[in-house]
Amino acid sequence: MKPLTEQDIRNSFINCSKGEAKRLAVPRDLGERPWDDLDFLGWRDPGAPDRSYLVAERDGRLAGVALRFPAAQRGFLHRSMCSVCLTTHPRGGVSLMTARKAGTAGREGNSAGVYMCTDLACSLYVRGKKLPDSASRFEESLTLEEQIARLTDRLSAFLAKLHA
Repeated sequence: MKPLTEQDIRNSFINCSKGEAKRLAVPRDLGERPWDDLDFLGWRDPGAPDRSYLVAERDGRLAGVALRFPAAQRGFLHRSMCSVCLTTHPRGGVSLMTARKAGTAGREGNSAGVYMCTDLACSLYVRGKKLPDSASRFEESLTLEEQIARLTDRLSAFLAKLHA
């Protein structure tokens, strides 16, 4: 992913108003992010424990999405798997991330969801750049490039649901 500026990020949001995008908490460490290893930029809002944000390229344009997830996870007594990168985590490591749909559908209250790594570090897990003691990945026969393509395809499918 190419490095993004704060303005790039704020201008990319598809499921919130310009005012909401202007007020959301953008990461302060953009210059320190491992951009070459990221397929999307994801971060949690430090001031709102139930909010996260994601910015990815889709159809040649940036698409930013405001996400919500329950602060306290229920269920998932053992391990759960991210449906984007297929990393398994113990309780709390995977969350149902929901996003309001874009446009009229979103204003009417429609949303879509995806089970994702709570820390939104899918790109780093796939590349083996991040692996907490308690998370694991299955050994796969796919190449790294194929795993990255699968991750971006699954993320694109989720973003497409938000435009529907």
